[in-house]
Parts: sequence; structure tokens; C-alpha cells
Amino acid sequence: MNPSIRILLVDDHTLFRSGLKALLQRQPDFDIVGEAADGLEGVKLAEQLKPDVVLLDIDMPQMNGREALAQILVTQPQLAVLMLTVSEDGDDLAECMKSGARGYLLKNINADFLLASIRRAVDGDSVLSPEMTAKLVARLRAPASETRNLELESLTPRERETLAWLSRGVSNKEIARALDLAESTVKVHVQNILRKLNLSSRVQAAVYAVEHGLDKV
Repeated sequence: MNPSIRILLVDDHTLFRSGLKALLQRQPDFDIVGEAADGLEGVKLAEQLKPDVVLLDIDMPQMNGREALAQILVTQPQLAVLMLTVSEDGDDLAECMKSGARGYLLKNINADFLLASIRRAVDGDSVLSPEMTAKLVARLRAPASETRNLELESLTPRERETLAWLSRGVSNKEIARALDLAESTVKVHVQNILRKLNLSSRVQAAVYAVEHGLDKV
């Protein structure tokens, strides 16, 4: 039996947090290990409790979600942090993705999408509310400059293909199916991409692909 996914909730709205907790607790593979009502408390609990996933609001007292995200990932860079917010602002989205958030979800998503997103994030996938994908592309698209050519040239053709699929936020299994490769081979390609581009997460790789026009499959 697989271990439970340990989840920390960070949101200053008590009623929303209670409803979210009730929803997640009904899942046999989820374990709510802690709750915080502001970003500062969230940073402290993330360090103490070592959860697998943090669901993090943006607009909070003491310390906002963007600042909390940055601090959490300093000590736990591989932690799956999902922004769960009402903000549809492109700047919030871009900043969180660049900082290493595993995903950006709006609070109007349905329950099944949220549950699936948490499980995908734990598996290393990036997740976005559907309506935010276009905003991310529009906000971050920019032509590659000459100073980035060395990084880009270090990628093999297959790694470029893999990077394009990463920009869509799909899983290794889906990439393997599309490219007719073993899932383990795709995993190696993803690791090589992160190393060569000096990135720390799949989300950052997806953002990089969009910024450099490498998101076309």
C-alpha cells in the first residue's frame, strides 16, 4: 500500500480552509498534516512538518503567498507547492511559476480537478487551471537572445521534443506514449533538461520552453 500524501493547507479564510480540509480528508490517500492562516506560519509549518504538498493562497496577512513560496523552496526545493487562489493576474501567475511552484489553481476549479492535480503534482507534473494556460503563454513568451544560445544548443533533438511536451504540463507517461519511448527514458530526458538549463522543476522547464518559443510539439 502506498504511503499517504501529506498535505499542508495555507489560507487565511477559515471557512474555505475547513471546507477544503473536509474534502481532502475523504480521500484515503490524503493526510492533512497541518493548517496555517498566513504565509509566515505556513513557512514555519512547512519546515517543521515536511509535507509532500502545500496548498498555498496568495493574498494573506503577515506574508503573502509569493513570498512564502520563495522561502519554502529555499530549504525544500523539490516540495510540490500548488498555488490555490482567486487571483487570475498574469503577474502573480508568472512570478509563482518562475519561483518554482508546481502549479497554479483557481479556487473555482471542481473537486475532481483539484484531487487529480494534487496527485499529479506529487508525481512531478506541473498543473494549471485551464484558463490560466493561455495567460501564462501570453505573459511569458519572448524571443531567445544570443546569450541563451549556448544553453539551447546543449539540448539534443529528443530533449527539445521532450521540453515541448513539458510545456503542456503532461506526465512522463503521456510524453512516453507520444514519442514512443519508455517512461524511464523520458525521465532521463527530463533530468538532463533540468541539469543543462540549470532549472529545478518541471514547471520552470515549461516556463523556459514558452519564453524561448520551444513549446511547439
